[in-house]
Amino acid sequence: MSVSRRLKAVHREIEKCRKCPAMCSGPVHGPAVESPVMLLGQAPGVHEESLGRPFAYTAGKTLFRWFSETSGVDEETFRSHVYMAAVARCYPGKNGKGDRIPDEEEIANCREHLQEEVRILKPRLIIAVGRVAIKEVLGEEKFSAKSTLNDVVGRIWKARFLSQDVDVVCLPHPSGRSTWHVMEPGKSKLKKALKLICSHPQWKDAIG
Repeated sequence: MSVSRRLKAVHREIEKCRKCPAMCSGPVHGPAVESPVMLLGQAPGVHEESLGRPFAYTAGKTLFRWFSETSGVDEETFRSHVYMAAVARCYPGKNGKGDRIPDEEEIANCREHLQEEVRILKPRLIIAVGRVAIKEVLGEEKFSAKSTLNDVVGRIWKARFLSQDVDVVCLPHPSGRSTWHVMEPGKSKLKKALKLICSHPQWKDAIG
C-alpha cells in the first residue's frame, strides 16, 4: 500500500475519533502529503473545522506569510508539499481570553494518531509551531515549563521523536495575541529559524 493510501487510512481513524468529550469540534487534518517535512501545530482554532484544513484562519495567514517572505513559497505550495499535523486534532474551546491548551489525556489520545503518521512518513525535519508542539517534539528535558521561546527558536535541534530521529526547528505560534515574534529578540530569532528551515536539505527535497 502506498504512503498516501496509508495516511488516508489514518485520517479516516482521526475523523471517527471522539475520545475527548471536552473538545468543541470534530477532528481536523491536512491532506495525505508524502513529505520528509512535517509541520506540527498545537490544535485547530474555532474556524478550522468548518474550513476543513489546519491553519485556515488568521494564524494561518501569518504563518504562510512568514514562509512566502522568506522563500517565496505560497500557501498552496506549502500545503501540497509539507505534511501538516497537530498535537491535538480538535478545537479545545476557550479558556479566558485565549484558546484552551489541550490537557495531557487529550494529547495522549491524539498521540496515537501522530505515532502512526510518523511511522508511515518517517519525517526528517519537523517544524514545531508553538510551545505545546515544541514540548511534544523536544521533550521535557530540552523544553521544560521554565523554558522560553528565546531558548529554542533560531537553531536546529536533534531529537528522537516517536522512534524517529529528526531535525527540529521551532517557531512561535503565529497567533495575533502573541507579540514575541514582532519584538526583539523574537523578531530576529524568528527570521533565523525560517532561514534555517528554508535552507535545510529536507525542505529543498520537499519543495523541489
